[in-house]
Parts: sequence; structure tokens; C-alpha cells
Amino acid sequence: MEHKMPLANNHISVDCVIVGFDGERLRVLLRRIGEDSGEVFHDMKLPGSLIYMDEDLDGAAMRVLNELTGFKNVNLMQFKAFGSKDRTKNPKDVRWLERAEKAKVERIVTIAYLSLVKINRALNKNLDNFRAEWVPLDEVKDLAFDHNLIIEEAMRFIRQYVEFNPSCLFDLLPRKFTALQLRVLYEVLFGKQIDVRNFHKKIMMMEYVIPMDEFQQGVSHRAARYYRFDKKIYNKTRR
Repeated sequence: MEHKMPLANNHISVDCVIVGFDGERLRVLLRRIGEDSGEVFHDMKLPGSLIYMDEDLDGAAMRVLNELTGFKNVNLMQFKAFGSKDRTKNPKDVRWLERAEKAKVERIVTIAYLSLVKINRALNKNLDNFRAEWVPLDEVKDLAFDHNLIIEEAMRFIRQYVEFNPSCLFDLLPRKFTALQLRVLYEVLFGKQIDVRNFHKKIMMMEYVIPMDEFQQGVSHRAARYYRFDKKIYNKTRR
């Protein structure tokens, strides 16, 4: 029995900006777009889809993450809508989308979602199957539709969001992390060098960054202490 695809709304889509940190650089999750043969990949895009008529926006975003990346239980934040009349000006993009969605595509408004995640083995295990990969932000090339602009706006949103909700930074770090990892994350996010001594003083003032009795092992340099983020203490400090 032939499986019938749900009816799509041809004018509204969702796109997901998934950002991770590899310890040195910020990366964004992108999908490769296939040629008609399905063998040659010529372009990349954010994970996204037209929404179905029987789903809401949040549900569509979660479906996209699961169907197009394999990710589950990822927190998503809706951060902006993009509705330029030029979003679908590239015929190649439109042809690909119409083939993928099996629907006629005209003007599309997209609702963009953002998620900050830990890049780990569990998250990466199925990426090849979904033609997805983590691309360093500074190596992102020309993407389909207006997805370069969406990523730029996402990074601007993150920098503003961190100012009043710094806990989101710890979504990018391992469960236990070093002061260096936290400092490098600040540096790559805001694009500026931070004085080491001043940063250590800043960490000491963060009640929710807890020093552990664990140190790095098997390193050629002086072993650094590990820290952890305490969500309960953070919430108390925000009251």
C-alpha cells in the first residue's frame, strides 16, 4: 500500500539552526542537498521543511530535527521569521524543494528555530545516514535560500541572549569542562581575546560554576581542574 505524504502548507516552513562547540570553534549543523541522481551533492542548507497542515510550528521543527538529522529531545527556541520576497529567487533551490516536498512552491515565509547542543558521540552517530555534518561557522559557504542570513541572525541572537541568560553557554560545553574551554567559548562567540587572569576572576564570581576535585589526565602540560555548571544554584542567583 502506497504511503501518502501529509498535505504541506506551500507558504510556511521551519528552519533549524543547531549550533555546537568542538572545544575550539563553533559549528553549525548543515545538510547536503542531492542532485537528481541522489549521488552527487552540490549544495548545503539548514535542516528545514514546509510545515504540514495538521501540525503546529513547534511540532514541525521537532519533526525536522528527528526526520532530517535523527536528533531527539533537543531544546528548540523560536527566534525570528524570514519573509523576504527574494527567498525563493534561485530556481535551483526551488526545484530541489519542490522535488523534496512533492509540492508546488511559490513565496515562503520561514520560522527559524535555534538550539545549542553538546557535540558528542550519541548526537553524531547517525549524521552520515542523514547527509548532515557539523561545519565550522567560519567555513560555511554559500547556502541554499537565505540560510546564510538565518545563521547570521541566529548568532546575533545568541550573543544578545547570553547577556541576560548566560546559562545557555553551558549547553555547548561537556558536563565537566576546564576554564580554558569556557574562555575559548566566550572568545569565539564574541570574537575577541579575553585576559586569562581577569577571566579566572570572573569564573570565581560565578557561584554556579563549581570547581571539581578532578583534573585532566594524560596531558603534556599542567593538568587543568574541571568545573561543572550547577543549574539549581544558577536559578537561585537569578531570583
